[in-house]
Amino acid sequence: MADNARAKRLADLIREVVAQKLQRGIKDPRLGSHVTITDTRVTGDLREATVFYTVYGDDEERAAAAAGLESAKGVLRSAVGAAAGVKFTPTLTFMADALPDTAKTIEDLLDKARASDAKVREVSAGASFAGEADPYRKPGEEDEEAEAAEVARPAEAVEKDGEAAE
Repeated sequence: MADNARAKRLADLIREVVAQKLQRGIKDPRLGSHVTITDTRVTGDLREATVFYTVYGDDEERAAAAAGLESAKGVLRSAVGAAAGVKFTPTLTFMADALPDTAKTIEDLLDKARASDAKVREVSAGASFAGEADPYRKPGEEDEEAEAAEVARPAEAVEKDGEAAE
């Protein structure tokens, strides 16, 4: 089992070699300049590598790029083996990266939230508070309210309290 640092270095090397080979060495028209290698992951035993890519274009161009990468897999693996110098050259698996789709979904959700916030802002523009502007009690207010209640009590209630206290 290789350490994580070695697997990371090999993954970085594979990403660079595959990207350079796609740019300069592969003459397949399906793999034009619209294929981008985004990430590479290598298993712990350095036997398998997954290469993530994105394609600029529609679904038809994505399918053509996937077929082009599958057909160029042997040439790309040979280039990786020559550059890496490892005992066993990892097998390459190409996977379309879901990052652009995920980013678009997040952008759509953020736009929806912004529109909702703007709508709430418009509705609340002329609104006022339901109660007082500051609904919290402050120290000292309770004493003033208690004194005001004592003054407002009728005299009979005070006399009854006095008799009950005796």
